Amino acid sequence: TSKPKPKPVVAVEWNPDRTRHALLAACGKCAVVIATGTGSVDDAESTASLLNEAARCKDGGNVSNEKARKSVRWIPVKKYAKKEWGGGKNCDPISAYGGYAGPVCALRADRDVSAVRFHRKGDYFVTVSPKAGPAAVLIHRLSRASSQRPFSKAKGGEPQAACFHPDKPFLLVATQTHVKIYHLVRQTMVKRLMTGCRWVSSLDVHPTGDHVLVGSLDRRAVWFDLDLGSTPYKTLKYHERAVRSVSYHRRYPLMASSSDDGTIHVFHSTVYSDLMRNPLIVPVKVLRGHSVTDKLGVLAFAFHPSQPWLFSAG
Repeated sequence: TSKPKPKPVVAVEWNPDRTRHALLAACGKCAVVIATGTGSVDDAESTASLLNEAARCKDGGNVSNEKARKSVRWIPVKKYAKKEWGGGKNCDPISAYGGYAGPVCALRADRDVSAVRFHRKGDYFVTVSPKAGPAAVLIHRLSRASSQRPFSKAKGGEPQAACFHPDKPFLLVATQTHVKIYHLVRQTMVKRLMTGCRWVSSLDVHPTGDHVLVGSLDRRAVWFDLDLGSTPYKTLKYHERAVRSVSYHRRYPLMASSSDDGTIHVFHSTVYSDLMRNPLIVPVKVLRGHSVTDKLGVLAFAFHPSQPWLFSAG
């Protein structure tokens, strides 16, 4: 029998906590937790404390909820699941103090995982599997190797993207045409944002938590001011083809969008503390380094957290 073809990696997310050097990668039906082996000796200890439970978990992880247990399994990578997993023959650190580098465990879902996203504190993360019905959106906790299924029914279409609010216990879930904001503690829907788009492709929340940016396959990026209501504050139509990714910079007043037209548009986006002043969005630069192949252009990009750099893939 022929070997099955390897699945492509469709999403990668770096842990936002600078002391925890770990990655999430979505590949096929799995979300893989990877220790990068970078950082100082103190960071290596912090990373180890975060990943210990995931490296040693048994029987599918510490998933107490029965519905969540049926939807996802935590599978440690045996090669690295040792009593003291911070070293050994299989260790291949990138830095002098890395102590460990490689995959730690895989979370196996029922259907293909299309997106992964960390909470800003770097412990919780969310996975999105659009075809998984009620289990399309799952929330996981790395330090405890546990998972929960926040929704009991699939309503309003297939989820396309999800992310956490930076300050409040909110989860934002984008379907093809709407963005729904859920309160995770009260387990209720707080707000529904009407995008006016046919097919939402990406989603991001401003570091202040008051603004939401949505990208869609019908060539537009939509900015919401959550204080103004559930309709878009501004619709940006600068691309000639589908918008694949949108993002705010975490430190500077910048945002960007990438598209199948092979370009990345960078905007200066000032958000004022004075609630009476609306956000100021000014086009700054069009980056044209990519070529279009099979009608696909720039599929993803990321801002560097401190340097004036932007990384793109396509």
